[in-house]
Amino acid sequence: MMGEFVDTALDRSIALGYGAVGLEARRRLPSWPVDPPRMDGAVVLVTGAASGLGLASAQRFARLGASVHALARDEARAAQSIGQPEACDLSDLGAVRAFAEDFARREPRLDVLVNNAGVMPDERTLSPDGHELMFATHVLAPLALTVLLAEQLGHGAPGRVINVSSGGMYGQALPAGDWESERIAYSPKRLYARTKREQIVVTELMAERLSGRGVVVHAMHPGWVDTEGVRRWMPVFRRITRPIIRTPDQGADTIVWLGAAPGPAERTGLFWHDRMPRPTHYRLGASPDSERDRQGLWRYCVNALAAAGIDTAGL
Repeated sequence: MMGEFVDTALDRSIALGYGAVGLEARRRLPSWPVDPPRMDGAVVLVTGAASGLGLASAQRFARLGASVHALARDEARAAQSIGQPEACDLSDLGAVRAFAEDFARREPRLDVLVNNAGVMPDERTLSPDGHELMFATHVLAPLALTVLLAEQLGHGAPGRVINVSSGGMYGQALPAGDWESERIAYSPKRLYARTKREQIVVTELMAERLSGRGVVVHAMHPGWVDTEGVRRWMPVFRRITRPIIRTPDQGADTIVWLGAAPGPAERTGLFWHDRMPRPTHYRLGASPDSERDRQGLWRYCVNALAAAGIDTAGL
């Protein structure tokens, strides 16, 4: 009971729970889950693997014995990671489809898919398909990769999909009817948080639809992590949080635990932080999403994938 109280208090405090002190304090609790086992023979695909959380996750999966495919937006970036380099611009749905088809020909099974790639452009930017770039990268790309590789994931028995989100999503509700935030003034941080909220909803809906196909789908947030993206896009935030900000290796802990530990394979559709499931809404944050809005987002995403030639009929 005391361990649960401390864990909850850290989570609600935000600053302590999302920083390095929160992770280290939780590690000392008796309720802290055991470390994951070896993954010898498992196949793992990590997106955004050239730096930060993606690189740290790829390294940790490799240390557990997994065969790691490191996906980045181009060959030069992919070569900076560990394992087998893979290149794809995830904002381009046509490129995602081509990559997944090629990957499926080379790899008959996929045990873990980590959708980690993220962007935060200074100005409103469109993807090659005409979608807002963060929406394309954070929402459409994870759904597309999961759909296209669902058969390979099903051979993992169960395959696992891990979508890397952000605690910033707590402050944003679903933008009903304005899924790509075209009706508001562009704010990189606000749209980033919005797309992460949308990502959580799509994660839950994917989990429901894949539950009978031997695939579990989870989302997580890593806390405040000193990544290349934070240094580039959020320098003031990094300066303020620098005394407590986590290293990429600390931020990757729950990603790898979700991909390797036995417990997460027994459930699906949850949102995790520091190896524990967390609420997707808090009383002082955004209001819960209506089922009508959730299904509206899903239909919009499915139609966007269909326009790019990606069949979602199996979901």
